[in-house]
Amino acid sequence: MEQSEKMPVGSEARDSIATLDCIQPPGTCQVIAVLAPGPVRKRLFALGFVPGAVVEAVRAAPLGDPVEYRVKGCNISLRKEDAHLISVTAGGT
Repeated sequence: MEQSEKMPVGSEARDSIATLDCIQPPGTCQVIAVLAPGPVRKRLFALGFVPGAVVEAVRAAPLGDPVEYRVKGCNISLRKEDAHLISVTAGGT
């Protein structure tokens, strides 16, 4: 049996899950989960990075870090280490 035959139906959707730091400007995605611990998780939720929110990568700083994101009408800059804690799917709705 080939590996593609062993995969359950719907695995294509799981393959598109990435972290927010992988989305390059200009790009859009949708938040799936925030995997940050305690206070960082609370801060990210307060900034609007809640499951289901559509996030647009607007632009990156000249050296690539931080990246500016638009979420719920607000522009927010996040360092890549913080953006890495947010699971997303490519292409927001």
